[in-house]
Amino acid sequence: MRPAARDGRQEDIDVRAIYLAIIIIFVAVLIIFLFQNTDSVSVSFLTLAISLPLAILVLIVYVLGAATGGSLFALLRRSYAGSWRSSS
Repeated sequence: MRPAARDGRQEDIDVRAIYLAIIIIFVAVLIIFLFQNTDSVSVSFLTLAISLPLAILVLIVYVLGAATGGSLFALLRRSYAGSWRSSS
């Protein structure tokens, strides 16, 4: 006798619950990080100097990295796909 096949919707719900748990943990860690890193740090580049809380600085660097990394990945993927079309 075969075991009963699981419903595809049930597996989707299980995966959603895992994703939701991961997001909740990530947000909790982020909130703890924000409250523990309120000290101001000074950042200087050439003649510019700015002083802001460490948590804000990390957030800005993360967003800039995600934006530039995503753009670079898209550019590389497009050029890789273009190289396959031109060689065919």
